Amino acid sequence: MSISFLLNGETVTVADQPATRTLLDWLRDTRRLTGTKEGCNEGDCGACTVMISDDRGHRALNACILFLPQLDGKSITTVEGITGPDGELHPVQEAMIDHHGSQCGFCTPGFIVSMATAHLNGRTDHNDQLAGNLCRCTGYAPIIRAATAAQDKPIPDWLAPISVSKISSGGRPKAGGADSPPAPYQPKTTDDLARWYADHPDATLIAGATDVGLWVTKQHRDLGEIAFLNGIDDMRAITVSDTTIRIGAGATLSDLWPVMATYHPDFAEMIRRYGSVQVRNAATVGGNIANGSPIGDSPPALIALGATLHLRHGDTRRDILLENFFIDYGKQDRAPGEFVEAVSFPRQKDRLKCYKISKRFDQDISAVCGCFNITVQDNRVTGARIAFGGMAGTPKRAHNVEQAIIGQPWGAEAVAGAWDAWAQDFQPLSDMRASATYRLDVARGLLTRYLLEDLGGTTRVLEVRA
Repeated sequence: MSISFLLNGETVTVADQPATRTLLDWLRDTRRLTGTKEGCNEGDCGACTVMISDDRGHRALNACILFLPQLDGKSITTVEGITGPDGELHPVQEAMIDHHGSQCGFCTPGFIVSMATAHLNGRTDHNDQLAGNLCRCTGYAPIIRAATAAQDKPIPDWLAPISVSKISSGGRPKAGGADSPPAPYQPKTTDDLARWYADHPDATLIAGATDVGLWVTKQHRDLGEIAFLNGIDDMRAITVSDTTIRIGAGATLSDLWPVMATYHPDFAEMIRRYGSVQVRNAATVGGNIANGSPIGDSPPALIALGATLHLRHGDTRRDILLENFFIDYGKQDRAPGEFVEAVSFPRQKDRLKCYKISKRFDQDISAVCGCFNITVQDNRVTGARIAFGGMAGTPKRAHNVEQAIIGQPWGAEAVAGAWDAWAQDFQPLSDMRASATYRLDVARGLLTRYLLEDLGGTTRVLEVRA
């Protein structure tokens, strides 16, 4: 395998590396760029944050779950490249010094790269931009003060002209020497993928690698044949028509957020808490569906919106309701060689509310994720789609609860009348995140919460002051 990219402004060609070599390991072991730290090695702590630049802009990503082939033709800036060529400090570095934003220093390089990327993109929502960088020493107050102090400073000259125009990636990683590992397949169109995957149905498909990356870093699995999907531009499209919103499977959560902010703001708010900026910049909608996780956050929202899943095998396409895709824990309605091409749902009046219940507010796995889409006319429930993650072995609709409230006057009595129906729909498990009793009680309470919000009440309180 032979790939090329810019590394802190220098053109680099990498050959004879395994397709599942992570950028973090390569930076530290091969290039001795040890400012990029290994903390969790699963995309949670942000100590390994790097900036990736291409024709889509500048993004902060976790180097620990980025595989080298995903970087072909791109520009990589590590913490060493944030500093100027003659040692000049970036404004965020100066501000971190001035505001005492570093103590032990282990997390600081990741913070610096996240802050510099946000600065380059003109982002001033510092709490969100830094939610994926964990600090256990200094605390966030001086770090946020540093980010605020630097936000209006000019972009340094050495970062402003980042460009990948002098790299010719050639489309796909090329084969290396005779003894080198096999080059992975990197399709450029959905048609390319369909043809190849039909002939290689046992291959592993990798889009953002936020899930598959852990198969390598934590489980040390051999992935066999691999196809990297991040180069398929036509699979990233999000199309809004008069009747439908269609989301390409390769669209990232960062791509999806502004669209949902327009049409279903509560879905967008849940996406904002989904992983971190680094994770959302890589994780794809299709990956979050195809992995079949019972605690994935996007399927409950999409099911509540009445989503249809678009699957493809070669030249054959088929559509199924998203809720029917999930058969059992670890089992989905997807044939060998078939892949998720897109998901779509009808344009509709916004009645969607999404409730993500987790121990941490930001960047945490849901104990329960409940999404409600209830239609009310003349104070009577005329339709309901209620879906949950974390309550069963798959994302699942609450059919009995829906039937219990449809046709009822919209109020506390309708909610109370559905009490027993919850246990008919769900028999949740107890695990490290929550007990079965807690999950069932929370699910019941969320229907009350939806009612109160629908009646104009305030239920979302993040800060309490005496």
